[in-house]
Amino acid sequence: MTVPNKNAVLDKIMERAAELRELGPVNESLGRLDDKAAKVLRDAGMIRMLQPKNHGGLETHPREFAEAVMGIASLDGSTGWVAGIVGIHPWEMAMADPKVQEEIWGEDPDVWIASPYAPMGIARPVDGGYIFNGRWQFSSGTDHCDWIFLGAFLGDEDGKMAMPPTSLHMILPRSDYTIVEDSWDVAGLRGTGSKDIIVKDAFVPTYRTIEFNKVVEGIQPKEAGLTNTLYHVPFSCAFPLGITSAVIGMAEGALAHHLAWQRERVQITGTKVKDDPYVLYAIGEATAEIQASRAALLENVDRMYDKVAAGQEISFAERAAGRRIQVRAAWRAAHATTEIMMRSGGNALRNSNPIQRFWRDAHMGLAHAIHVPGSVYHASALTDLDVEVPQGPMRSMI
Repeated sequence: MTVPNKNAVLDKIMERAAELRELGPVNESLGRLDDKAAKVLRDAGMIRMLQPKNHGGLETHPREFAEAVMGIASLDGSTGWVAGIVGIHPWEMAMADPKVQEEIWGEDPDVWIASPYAPMGIARPVDGGYIFNGRWQFSSGTDHCDWIFLGAFLGDEDGKMAMPPTSLHMILPRSDYTIVEDSWDVAGLRGTGSKDIIVKDAFVPTYRTIEFNKVVEGIQPKEAGLTNTLYHVPFSCAFPLGITSAVIGMAEGALAHHLAWQRERVQITGTKVKDDPYVLYAIGEATAEIQASRAALLENVDRMYDKVAAGQEISFAERAAGRRIQVRAAWRAAHATTEIMMRSGGNALRNSNPIQRFWRDAHMGLAHAIHVPGSVYHASALTDLDVEVPQGPMRSMI
């Protein structure tokens, strides 16, 4: 198994760990990342970890990226979430037309790109490109981004979805879309600033588009002539990596604060927590679950990376199994935070206690579409039984 180099980005982040911890409540109150938190990520090179070297990127091993996201999320869930989501976008941008890469990074390699990829818009073909319209939710970290990936369905000449459906990723500059302020009022991940986006009659030239299916099937990086193994790791492994890593990091953050809280805590019965075998059992079990989630996710990306590096293709069955591992890792970690929260006593509910924030953030992280288990578990079980998974929604996230 490939062993990545020392994680220089994570080291830089940890040098400013106290700053990111203190900014957690500030991010939550603002409803977005404080500028200081974003600067820590920029200074450390977090968002450039998967960016191509010819545009100032680091092209690190994806395991290093996941470890960095976990480390950040253990300090503040919202900052880790933004790092994981915005941090994956340079990976796909490396596959885009060189012309749009130059537009984005030509003068400043620290330009960030937002999303979401959900196909909530219609791209109507015209000469040289598309007329694009739509509204999207959940654009994490969008206030700190100057470009955006937006998912779309190809439209017909009347602006209606063409059949059969064809999904595109559209790339737009900040001047071509509107961020809807006050559209992010939520129970968890409040500091991510995952606001709505509106696009109205924007012209998107063809070179600023990518066919989603080509990314999923590994065609796009080959057509782009990319040689680094990083860019040939399957989309269904790379894209969820930052999101699930963030949830696991939040669980690690919850655990760290829980242990600090419990060391001197005396329960209402007069029993010290450190003398209560039932609580200690729960803490031990939760710790094991979080550690297992971390190990499973990192082993999964290592295995995918090593197989690609050896020149081997990743089958659909392997992609489905990888998604199963990734989804389950997130759910195990989040469930462990519930055990932690419920064993922390009533004072853990106070806004001044960070345990409740990590608990809320981790569970809201499960709401992301990439963590929905149903179709993933179904598809992976079918492949284990040597049954061909039909084309359609069951394969769409794999």
